[in-house]
Amino acid sequence: MIAVVTGAGAGVGRATAVELARRGCDVALLARNRARLETVASEIRECGVSALPLPTDVADPDAVEAAAATVEAELGAIDIWVNVAMATIFAPLSQITPNEFRRATEVTYLGQVYGTMTALRWMRQRDRGAIVNVGSALAYRAIPLQSAYCGAKFAIRGFTDSVRTELIHDGSAIKLVMVHLPAVNTPQFDWALNKMGKRAQPVPPIYQPEVPARAIAAAALNPDRREYWVGASTVMAITGNKIAPGALDHYLAKNGYSSQLTDEATPANAPNNLFETVDGDYGAHGRFDDKARSTSLQALVDRHRGATAIGILGLCCLGFAVFSALARGTASSPHQAKGAPPSPQEGAVDGSLPAQHAVAGTAV
Repeated sequence: MIAVVTGAGAGVGRATAVELARRGCDVALLARNRARLETVASEIRECGVSALPLPTDVADPDAVEAAAATVEAELGAIDIWVNVAMATIFAPLSQITPNEFRRATEVTYLGQVYGTMTALRWMRQRDRGAIVNVGSALAYRAIPLQSAYCGAKFAIRGFTDSVRTELIHDGSAIKLVMVHLPAVNTPQFDWALNKMGKRAQPVPPIYQPEVPARAIAAAALNPDRREYWVGASTVMAITGNKIAPGALDHYLAKNGYSSQLTDEATPANAPNNLFETVDGDYGAHGRFDDKARSTSLQALVDRHRGATAIGILGLCCLGFAVFSALARGTASSPHQAKGAPPSPQEGAVDGSLPAQHAVAGTAV
C-alpha cells in the first residue's frame, strides 16, 4: 500500500510514517524541512519499504498537488493520505497579529483541506482509498492561549463531517476518518511561536507520539469508523464538555494558562517555525520523555472494540455459569445424611420422578 503523511518531519507525523512503514506501507513524506525528511526516509527504508521525501508546504495547494503527482508517478497509486501537519501560537488573541493567525490557520486547517482535496482527486479515479484527518480533544473543547489552533481543529471536524456526507451521498467507497489526540510529547512546545515568556508544555497527562501513531495507522488500514479517540483524557474532555461546558469555561479560565506553561523562562533565541522551517533533527519526541506515557489502555480497547466486547461477553457468560452452578448446589438438600437413600420428594437422575417434579426441577 502507498501512504502519504503530511507533517512527517517530526512529532506525530513522523511517528505515524514509521508506524505505517512497519505495517508494510511505502510512505511518501511531506513537510518543509528536507534534511529531516531524509532522516525519516532512512529510518523507514530500514523497515524494508520505500520512502519518498517531498519537501512541501501544506499551506500551498499547488505544492500539495505537485507532491501527490510525484507520489503517483514514483511510488504508485495512493491508498492512504494522512493529514497531520500543524502550527500553533501560545498567546492570548490580543497579542496575535492577523498574519500570524492566518498562517497558523492555513497550515493547521487549510493544510488538511488541501490534502483532502488532492487525495480525493486521485482516489476518485479508482474509487478507493482512506483519508485520515488528525484532530484533537481541542476540536471539541477549546482552551485559552491557543485560539488559532483550537479554531482550526474545530474547523477540521466540521469540514471532515461535511465531506464524509458528500462521499456517502455519492456512493463512494473512499473512507474519511478522524483521529482525535490527547496531549502529546512532540517538539511543537519548543519551536512554536510563544509570546508568554515561559516555556510551553502539554497539559498532562502526556502521551508519547507512538500512542496516537498506532491509532492513526489503525484508522488508515481499517477506516470503517468515523472517529477514533485516543487517551482517557480525550474521552473525558469531549464528554465533559458535552455535559458542563460552562463549568469548563470557568475551570480553564482559572487553570488553562498555568497548565500550559512551565516556570522556565523562554530562551531569548527560541526557534519559531510558524513562517519558516527550523533546522535540526528534532525527532518524533519532545523534551517530556520523563513525563510521557508510552501506552494507553483506552486507545488499545478503542481500537479493538469487537474483541473487547467478545471478551467481556465471555467473562459474563463464565460468571453466570459459575453462579448458576453454585446456586444449584445451594438449592440441593444440605441436610440429607451421607449415604441415605433419596426421599420421594428429591430429584432422581434416572428419570423415575413423576412428571410434575421433573418439570419443577428444570424450572429452578
